[in-house]
Amino acid sequence: MTDAPSIEHQDRLTRSDFTAAQEPFALFSEWLKEATASEPNDPNAMALATVDADGLPDVRMVLLKGFDADGFVFYTHLASQKGVELAATPKAALVFHWKSLRRQVRVRGTVSTVTDAEADAYFATRPRQAQIGAWASKQSQPLESRFAFEQAIAREGAKHLIGSVPRPPGWSGFRIAPLTIEFWHDRPFRLHDRIEFRRATLDADWSKIRLYP
Repeated sequence: MTDAPSIEHQDRLTRSDFTAAQEPFALFSEWLKEATASEPNDPNAMALATVDADGLPDVRMVLLKGFDADGFVFYTHLASQKGVELAATPKAALVFHWKSLRRQVRVRGTVSTVTDAEADAYFATRPRQAQIGAWASKQSQPLESRFAFEQAIAREGAKHLIGSVPRPPGWSGFRIAPLTIEFWHDRPFRLHDRIEFRRATLDADWSKIRLYP
C-alpha cells in the first residue's frame, strides 16, 4: 500500500486545478463534491443576501437544491420575507463556506423563479412531513405559539392522508444566475488565493482575474 499524498502535495494539486480553471461551474462542481465528502453537515448550505424595500440587507442560510450553467436554485414560500424581497429586487448574493476545506465561494447575480414543472419535480422529492409542513407554514409571518403550528400541521396532514401531496401554490424556487463567482482558498499567513470569474451579461463569455487577498 502506498502512502497517502501529504497535505502539502494535496494543496499543490488543488491550487493548480484552481488557478487553471477556465469557467466557474466545473470548478464549483468539484469543490462541492469535495465538500460533500468532508463537511459534517449540509455541504449545500449557503448564505443568501437580499435587500428590503428600504435597501437594508437581509441574509439567511438556505440550501442549494440544484445548479447548472443557468444558475443556483433554492426553494421557499414566495410570500416569505426573502420571496417578497426577491420579487421586488430580483438580485441576490450567495456565500458557500466550507470550513473543513478552508474554502468559500461568493456569487452575485440576477434572480428569476423556476418553472412550475421544476418546482413540482423537486417538491415531489421532499419527505411527506416536509411537504405537509409547507402547506401548514405561513413562512415569515407572526406565529402565536408552537402549538398553533402543530395544530396547522395536523389539519394539513388530515387533508392529505391518501395519495401524493401537491405543491402549495405559493411555494416555488428561485434561480440566481451569476454575473460574478469568486473562489477563495485559505493560505498561510492570510495570503489567500482568490480567483474571480466575471461576465457583463448572462450570455457573455467569462473572464477570469486573480484578486489580492
